[in-house]
This record gives sequence, C-alpha cells and structure tokens, in this order.
Amino acid sequence: MVKMKKLKMAVIGAGFWGRNHIRVLSELPQADLVAICDINKQRAEMLGEKYNINSYTDSKDLYGKEEFDAVNICVWSTNLFQKAVEALNAGKHVFVEKPMASRVAEAEKMVETAKSEGLHLTVGFIERFNPAVRRLKEAIKEGKIGTPVSATGKRVSKWPERIGDVGVVKDTAIHDIDLMRFIFEEDPISVYARAGRLRHKRFEDYAQVMLAFPDGKSAFLEANWLTPYKVRRLTVTGSEAIITVDYITQEITIETSSQTLIPRYEWEEPLKLELQHFVDSVLNNNDPMVTGLDGVKALKIAEAILESAEKNRLIELDL
Repeated sequence: MVKMKKLKMAVIGAGFWGRNHIRVLSELPQADLVAICDINKQRAEMLGEKYNINSYTDSKDLYGKEEFDAVNICVWSTNLFQKAVEALNAGKHVFVEKPMASRVAEAEKMVETAKSEGLHLTVGFIERFNPAVRRLKEAIKEGKIGTPVSATGKRVSKWPERIGDVGVVKDTAIHDIDLMRFIFEEDPISVYARAGRLRHKRFEDYAQVMLAFPDGKSAFLEANWLTPYKVRRLTVTGSEAIITVDYITQEITIETSSQTLIPRYEWEEPLKLELQHFVDSVLNNNDPMVTGLDGVKALKIAEAILESAEKNRLIELDL
C-alpha cells in the first residue's frame, strides 16, 4: 500500500478566521496540522488541546521547535507582512490571508522573498474558489452570456467586530477587486471612487468604485460596514444574458431574453476548496491559482481607490 504524501503545516493567528483554517486543515487528508500559534495563550492552549497539536504564543518558538513545510498566516492585516516574511525566511511555503500586507511595498517585498527562496506564496482570495464563481466563469467561457460588458459586486454588512486596522476597501472590497480581474482576465486601466467614514474614526467604512477595463468593459463595486444585513452578490452583464451569483448561498441565476435559469448544485465550503488547492499546489509543485502578484495588483488597485476618493478624481492604473 502506497503511503499518502502529506504536507506538514502550522497556523499563525487563531482568531475568528484562523480557527476556521485550523478546523479545515485538520479535516484535509493530505494536510498534517502539527502546531498553532496565537498571542492569546489561553486560546492557543485550548485549540492545541482540542486538535491534539502543539501550541505557541511566539512564532520564533514555533520555528525553532517544530518541523513543518508550510504555514497559514491569519493575523491582523498590519501584521501579515512581518509574519509572512518571517515564515519565508524560515523556509516555509506561505498561505497569507488577504489583503496580504498593509501597503504595496510590503507585498512586493513578500513576492521577491518567496521568489528568491523558491517558495510558494498564495493569497487568501477565497471567492475564486466559490463554486458559484467557478460556474460563472465556465458559463462565460462557453459563451452563454455573449460578450461580457460589465460586472457589479455588492459586499455590504454590519460593522465586523474583528476589524480594527484597515478600512472596508482593503478588508472587504479587495475580494471584488481581485474577482473583477479574475472574471475579465485582464487588469483595469483606471479607477474612480467615492468613500467616507460614518461610524469609524480612522478608516473608511463605505466605498463606491468604478473600474474601467480595456475595450469599454467596466466594473462597479459597492462595499460598506453600514448595512443592517449581509449581502454578497455579483452580477455580470453580457450581450446575450445576465448572470447573478449569491456568494453565500452559491445560487446562480442566468437570465436571457426568453428564460430565467436557476440550476441547482450541492453547496461546498469555499475555504476547504481553497486550502485543498494550496496543499495540492505545494505537494505537486504546481503554480497556485492565486499568486503573490495577484495580491500585489489587488493592493495597488485598493490604494488607487483610496487615492481617488481622497482627491475626488480619476486615477490611471499601470499594473
């Protein structure tokens, strides 16, 4: 019997989203979760006992005492860069949660470090792994909507308690920024945005964005932390039909001039698909679907959005 090859992994950051990473990795047959690290000692120890793995409060101790191949980094946005570079310098493949870093220069440094060390670096743009998005991409490829001309992303909800170090653009809208590049398979050429603060003193909590793509295509993004209920929706308009995706339910609707189709599929957990892909890409030494460069470009667009909103003018993009 051939023994299954496993990827030895650790998770740094065991807050709300980090705990989901820990749970999923413990369920993946090809992942061998060996340790977790969190600055909260009680939380780290509790999760260590739950999953029967070693726990740490200092990442330096983790690297000094454990042998593993890859690390998932789920800390606050302002700490992502430091923890990712530390991991890369320790020779570990890295899955880093979005927005990857708090500034473009940091993200570029991460990509350079991963390249020079010959290590995998992928960014947590989970919606690319949403089965509904995958079906939308297939429908476009098969010509079911004709020529895509515009896309609209709506990502709104109440203020998330976990957020405290970046605004809605880099934390929330960045998913849709990446998805628009993914759907159109090219980079936007300019951006115009409005944004502001209603409930947050330091960061923007709402933004409306228009991204212009080549050949007259455009994308419209709305993101806020003000709406009393959560909406996660994407609509792509083509010359022959309109497709709407609900990220939460994974329902997809295709509307043509003659009919409305709502195909039914079994729900799948995007995080599980995303982390399985990361494990497979490292084990098989394949390029990941989401690269460090994708993260850099999304951050560049996010910073251009904030600049456009601040200066109230169109910003040309050179990606």
